[in-house]
Amino acid sequence: MKGVILAGGLGSRLRPLTKVTNKHLLPVYDRPMIFYPIETLCKAGIQDIMIVTGGNSAGDFLRLLGNGREFGLKDIYYTYQEGEGGIADALKLCEHFAEGQRIVVILGDNILQDDITPYVRRFLDQDSGARILLKEVPDPERFGVPELDGERIVRIEEKPARPKSSYAVTGIYMYDRRVFDFCRRLKPSERNELEITDVNNAYIKEGDLFYDVLAGWWTDAGQFESLHLASNLVAEERRKKPVSA
Repeated sequence: MKGVILAGGLGSRLRPLTKVTNKHLLPVYDRPMIFYPIETLCKAGIQDIMIVTGGNSAGDFLRLLGNGREFGLKDIYYTYQEGEGGIADALKLCEHFAEGQRIVVILGDNILQDDITPYVRRFLDQDSGARILLKEVPDPERFGVPELDGERIVRIEEKPARPKSSYAVTGIYMYDRRVFDFCRRLKPSERNELEITDVNNAYIKEGDLFYDVLAGWWTDAGQFESLHLASNLVAEERRKKPVSA
């Protein structure tokens, strides 16, 4: 199984911090933001990782990360997204990298406490389909929100004015090879982007999307408030588990 980190976009909600650098290179407490999704995948035993980046700072990822030796990797693969076509548009660039294998996709600004290994194992136990991770949040209207019927997701609505649940679809997605077929069939949304929510809804229509709820804390770091929150959460975690010298 392979891992994909989506770290493109212009980071407009974090300007002026992102005027001269990519959002995912900003610090979250004591490390660059991009370190966290890499560590999340590595802890789950995923060694083949591609980073999708974009903008004028794409070369800085290579200078910072190199081949990933700091994370115990032999290689990191990179590809470039032109413009801001949306998450699903960025994911389409990874089809050749996936080589028909299942993939775990994580947005580059997602910071979480949980080790995702148990969720990845459940995904591998599925015969087919997709698996997403949810988290109860106080402001679900900022995210994709699932409409739940018992243990089943009926539909996911992107940034709804009136959320049908208090859960957010986190930026961690697990897909079988059909994901690229679904991406190719998408039409641009009102934001003129190919939405990952539409991909997830395609799996729902097939009756092949499953979910888990994260136990620990989770946040994105894509705006000032959540970037600050992410740094505070990581700092508290460091205090509980000091890094050995």
